[in-house]
Amino acid sequence: MIPRYSRPEMVAIWSPESKFRIWYDIEAHACDAQADLGVIPKESAAAVWKAKDVEFDVARIDEIEAVTKHDVIAFLTHLAEIIGNEEARFVHQGMTSSDVLDTCFNVQLVKAADLLIADTEKLLAALKRRAEEHKYTIRIGRSHGIHAEPTTMGLTFARFYAEMDRNLNRLKKARKEIATGAISGAVGTFANIDPAVEEHVCAKLGLEIEPISTQVIPRDRHAAFFAALGVVASSIENVSTEIRHMQRTEVLEAEEFFSKGQKGSSAMPHKRNPVLTENLTGLARLVRMAVVPAMENVALWHERDISHSSVERNIGPDATITLDFALARLTMVIENLVIYPDNMIANMNKFSGLVHSQRVLLALTQKGVSREDSYKLVQRNAMRVWEQGADFMTELKNDADVMAVMSEAEIEEKFDLEYHTKHVDTIFGRVFKG
Repeated sequence: MIPRYSRPEMVAIWSPESKFRIWYDIEAHACDAQADLGVIPKESAAAVWKAKDVEFDVARIDEIEAVTKHDVIAFLTHLAEIIGNEEARFVHQGMTSSDVLDTCFNVQLVKAADLLIADTEKLLAALKRRAEEHKYTIRIGRSHGIHAEPTTMGLTFARFYAEMDRNLNRLKKARKEIATGAISGAVGTFANIDPAVEEHVCAKLGLEIEPISTQVIPRDRHAAFFAALGVVASSIENVSTEIRHMQRTEVLEAEEFFSKGQKGSSAMPHKRNPVLTENLTGLARLVRMAVVPAMENVALWHERDISHSSVERNIGPDATITLDFALARLTMVIENLVIYPDNMIANMNKFSGLVHSQRVLLALTQKGVSREDSYKLVQRNAMRVWEQGADFMTELKNDADVMAVMSEAEIEEKFDLEYHTKHVDTIFGRVFKG
C-alpha cells in the first residue's frame, strides 16, 4: 500500500527485513531439531545462530535471486555467505521452499491479526464511550431513508459496537485458524524430514502444527482469514455511510471534526465535507478486493502449484495494512465526531408529529376499531401533514371518526417521546453485557 494509507507497525510486518528474519528463524529452529534427532551435527546447528543478530542484506539477496530466479535459494545462499559454506551445509535439510514460505506467511498473518484485534478493541472502546454519552439523545430512526420512529444516538453507537464486537470475535477466530505451520518436505509426506522438526519449529514460532499439508498449507485457512477481513471492512463502510448521511447539509445531525485551518474545497470556502468517512468507504472496497482471490486460491493443482503465490504477495500486505489504517481512522472519527442533538429534534419535528403514527394506530385497534379502518383513519390525517404541512395531532383532534373513540388526552399521550426510550437500558444491557 502507498504510505498515505499505511501505519508503520503493520508495514514493518511485511518488510523484506522482517520476512527474511522469519525465514532465518524457521531454518535455525529446524537445524536445532535436526541436531537433537542426530540428523545433523550439533556444532553445525549452533553455527547457524551466528547470524542471530545480523541484518540480512536485502539488496544482496535480490542480486542473487536475479541469477537463481528463486527467492528461498537466494536467501540460503546469502545465509551461507554470512555463516560460512561449511556451517551452512545442513541448513534446509529435508525441507522444501513451501515449508519456509507458508510458515512465514502464516506468522506474518498472525502478527497482522494481533494488530487488527488491538485496533478493533480501541474502536470498541470509542463506540462504547459515545454510546453511553448519547444513550438518551433522541434522534429519528429511518427506514428506506424516510422518517420512521424515534430512536437514540446511543442506540446507533450501540448497534455499531455490537457489530464490531462480532468482528472482534471473527478476527480472533481467523487468527486461530491461520496460526499453523508446516515443515513436511516435498509433497508433505515427511519422507526426508522427521515430523518432530515441524513440531519443534511450530512450538518456537507460536504456531500449531498443520495436521496434514501437501507441499503447502491448505488455502481454505487463508480464504477464511481474508473473508473475515472483508466483513470487518464492510462494517467500517456501514458506520461510515451512516456518518456521511448524518453530515449532509439537509440533515446535519453529526459531522466529522473540522480542525482549525482545514479546507473543504479548493473552490468553495464554505465546504465541510465528510472526507474521512468517504475515504473509509473507498478503503473498505480495497480490503474486500482481496476476498475473491483468496477464495480462488483454495483450488490448487495436486500437492502444490504457485498460482496462489503472486496473489498472496499482494493481498497479504495490502489488505492488512489497509484495514489497520481504516480501523485507526474510524476510531479517530468516532472519538471526535461532533453531535448536534438540537438538529436531531428539529429533523424529527420536520413533519410535525408524524413519527407517532403507529402509536395512534395501535390505540385505535385497542379501542375496538379494525386494523384496516384504523390504518385508513391514521393515514388520511398523516397524508395532510405530508402534503400540506399540517400538524398531525391537530388533524387527529379535528377528525370526528378518531375523536369518536379517543379523547384529546388519549391522543396527546401518544405523542410522548419517552415512550420510545423505555427499553434503552435493556438493549444496552444486552449489548454491553451489563
